[in-house]
Amino acid sequence: MTRAYDKFFLPNVMEKMGFAADFAVNGCSVSADSFYDFFIASKVASQLENGSPLFVCGCSGTELALTVFERVGYDAKINKKTFSSEDFVRFDRSPEYWAGWILASYQWNTQVSFSKIREYIAFSEIVRMYHPLHEAPEEKFIDVMNDIIKAKSLQKQTNLHQLRKNAGLTQKELAELSGVNLRTLQQYEIGAKDINRASGDSINALARALKCNFYDVMELNLET
Repeated sequence: MTRAYDKFFLPNVMEKMGFAADFAVNGCSVSADSFYDFFIASKVASQLENGSPLFVCGCSGTELALTVFERVGYDAKINKKTFSSEDFVRFDRSPEYWAGWILASYQWNTQVSFSKIREYIAFSEIVRMYHPLHEAPEEKFIDVMNDIIKAKSLQKQTNLHQLRKNAGLTQKELAELSGVNLRTLQQYEIGAKDINRASGDSINALARALKCNFYDVMELNLET
């Protein structure tokens, strides 16, 4: 799986996302869901997941949040009783910090876009997972999120799922024909991984195995 930035930068991005969420919610009294919607609408989310040097390693979490606010035209009012006017850093770790921190890990590990994640689960729901998941390994959160996405996507069929069914193939058979890892293929089918971020070779291999067009395999919104 091709990733936009190296794993070396991931801890920094996780911390940055944690501080940004904490600052927005607890420092500026913005609701968790509003901040996440701003994050997506501002295009900061897509730039971060695509490896923008500015957002991966060129700014702090506070600066990331302020950039989000500026881009969407939101006039953030900083609660100076909670955050220092100089650095806006707190020494405790709030549920919002953890939610931003773990979400950055999930996005990098699965390559599901931030906007796609939002389609399945609200940021406030992730905040509520703080107890008891904040003490669990990151892998546990990834499994829980994948289960949530799988459950919520049962009513939505991906193009890959429908094409495979139409071809009369099992997942194992398609994996063998295409050379795409079975677990990866299963995650593409349920939307736990964004097939639009798969390598061109993988999509081509699936299209050949399914005897269809390259773009038929992808999830493209032709209305935008």
